[in-house]
Amino acid sequence: MRTAIIGAGISGLTTAFYLKQAQPDREVHVFDAEPIPGGTMRTDTLSGFHFEAGGNGFLTSKPDSMQLVKDSGAEDLLLPSSDAARKRYIFTERLHRLPESPGPFLRTSLIGWGAKLRLAGELFVPKRKEPGEETLQEFGYRRIGKEFTDVFLDAMTAGIYATTPDKVSVNAAFPLVVRLEQEHGGLFRGMLARRKKQAGPGGILMSFKGGVGSFIEHLRRTIPAEWHLGAPVEEVVPDGSGYRVRARDFEAVFDQVVVSTQAHAAAGMLRSLDGDLARRLEAIEYSPVAVVGLGWKELDHPLDGFGLLTTTSAGLPVLGVLWDSSIFPDRAPEGSRSVRVMIGGQRNPELVQQDEAGLIATAREGLRLTMGVDKEPDVTFVQRWDNGIPSYRVGHIAAVDDLFAHVERYPGLHLGGNAYRGIAMNDCVRNARELAGKLAAAPA
Repeated sequence: MRTAIIGAGISGLTTAFYLKQAQPDREVHVFDAEPIPGGTMRTDTLSGFHFEAGGNGFLTSKPDSMQLVKDSGAEDLLLPSSDAARKRYIFTERLHRLPESPGPFLRTSLIGWGAKLRLAGELFVPKRKEPGEETLQEFGYRRIGKEFTDVFLDAMTAGIYATTPDKVSVNAAFPLVVRLEQEHGGLFRGMLARRKKQAGPGGILMSFKGGVGSFIEHLRRTIPAEWHLGAPVEEVVPDGSGYRVRARDFEAVFDQVVVSTQAHAAAGMLRSLDGDLARRLEAIEYSPVAVVGLGWKELDHPLDGFGLLTTTSAGLPVLGVLWDSSIFPDRAPEGSRSVRVMIGGQRNPELVQQDEAGLIATAREGLRLTMGVDKEPDVTFVQRWDNGIPSYRVGHIAAVDDLFAHVERYPGLHLGGNAYRGIAMNDCVRNARELAGKLAAAPA
């Protein structure tokens, strides 16, 4: 049995790892267009500063990523976030500390007393009976009020999906809150019920020493596969009972093919196989995002916290700022400080198309307006993602269900990645592990 895994991001790597763990004799080939694996999980080191090109870790509130770390023998690489990372901020007309308990929430000026009373009234809002998806904005306005939604949920959506509440499906992007309403009648009742069931403290943000790239490199060394890096796959076409994979300087027939790339890339390589399938894949939208890292050997600002998110109403050119050297102190040399600024998304997609100098200037302007920091950085890092984060719009769940049903017409062909059923590392790892089990169970 020969298996091709196209796309060496965390989804493809996890699939390869668990497939080889289940069947050590299985012949597995891993393809990626880039010369190094990891996809958006990449760490660039510049003058001792570690800048993440994408995500910076995973939450331990779900077991999937931690289990992969343990199964692959990478516990010594783990790096928990600092205590300072619990402090988070939202910028509206000024910077506000995000309240973490009822007392600070009652005192916060992020929203007015009318909005606070409206939030308390969530206990009396009946659960939704209509079928189908709704936007996060519709959900928020209905259950917890307009003002709370336009501040808290707006900032949260920018930080996770680089979009706005009116453009994301709450069912697809935040399925837990929908379950809380459906199973318990409301968010507060649901959260109280979950708290009673949970034992011990909640999850924390976990990363890896030297950045997420160190874990990716560990997986690369751990997986005994045939590696085709810097070899973009051009086409996947039927060949007998299998599929012929054509890549740069390589071509072979495989019994199973897993396409774990971004949806638009998958469309390109599967178009010859099925034009309708390609069109369905191309219909999945992405939010463009630029990541700008700035490092200083000395900086007066303490960066005491996780960072800040902005609201749409603030009208700022940045989505948020992560205070990297505060979250994970090893991200900057001792005595130095670093941040990463997120630009673009669905709010200002045009800003992502600036050249490197323009992106750095935009990031610095964002820091000046939100934090009062105007010092020229000693080190800069820029990563532009034209297709950064999948946009789970209303209709996404049904579209993905139909897409996967369509793929079932082609035995041995599978889709993976964050375009379908979860964008977080935990989601990707869980889905990829389940897919590896399905591949291993397939008859030879």
